[in-house]
Amino acid sequence: MQVIDLLNQAKRPLFTFELVPPLKGGDAQSLLQTVRQLSEFEPAYINVTNHQQEVVYQERTDGLLERRTVRKRPGTIALSALIQYTFNIPVVAHLICGGMDADQLEDALVELHFLGIENVLALRGDPPNGVKRFVPVKGGYEHSSQLVSQIMDLNEGRYLDENLQNAQKTNFCIGVAGYPEKHAEAPNLEHDIQMLKHKVECGARYIVTQMFFDNSVYYRFVDACRAAGITVPIIPGLKPIGSKRDLSTIPQTFHIDFPAELVDLLDSAAKLSEIKEIGVHWCKQQTKDLLAHGVPGVHFYTLGKADSVASVVRDVY
Repeated sequence: MQVIDLLNQAKRPLFTFELVPPLKGGDAQSLLQTVRQLSEFEPAYINVTNHQQEVVYQERTDGLLERRTVRKRPGTIALSALIQYTFNIPVVAHLICGGMDADQLEDALVELHFLGIENVLALRGDPPNGVKRFVPVKGGYEHSSQLVSQIMDLNEGRYLDENLQNAQKTNFCIGVAGYPEKHAEAPNLEHDIQMLKHKVECGARYIVTQMFFDNSVYYRFVDACRAAGITVPIIPGLKPIGSKRDLSTIPQTFHIDFPAELVDLLDSAAKLSEIKEIGVHWCKQQTKDLLAHGVPGVHFYTLGKADSVASVVRDVY
């Protein structure tokens, strides 16, 4: 079932969550256990993230450096199919521009279509570790709006090979990301919202936000989007804090501010159990407030914190 249909038919706000594929060499069992743990709360759909390949340099026996391309988290498409058909829960497969050209993206979309996965979150993707600026591969896309347009072309039966015989139309529902505190590379929030509007005009049916820890930031963002003419559902994304390290890594990675009250609470905690308890409590309060304001759903970033997400959903939903 498509996400937009789930949103339109929902009688109450949706509960959804996001999973990260295991590192290369790992197996899917721990990830599947997370799904089992959270499936009791009847998630409307599950997101499976995607991660681009990285370039590493290894020293050869002659002392020179050899450039190698590696993908550290494989299996997004395979895991999406495994989850969807094991648990009978719709899956949203993330598809990123980074590290893929238009032909490779089309191949991935064809495979998703073949497997019966009809929900895609179209993202540009972050630069690889150690790289400051996003650079598309030759024949790739600089902006996720271009990926949205390509997916819409496939939905109309238009493939890159114009001479393709018996080309079938796909039926993807496309979601995109929104940034309540603006994307780290955007010059300002107003410009970022115009870029978001363009993604919707290209064919995106809904928006899911980056995590935030102050609900007023989300409410202002939604108001600004509506004022700009964006009418699609905007789903808030939340994450329970799980360690003091989050205070430094999350702002660096996602351009996010923490409320002073939350920082003070975390600074006063001495034990990891106390930190997790604070993170769960804060996330519960956020979720309750969002639901009271009539949001279409709440999307949780698990990032290995399935227990914390379960605690929030059990008490709030």
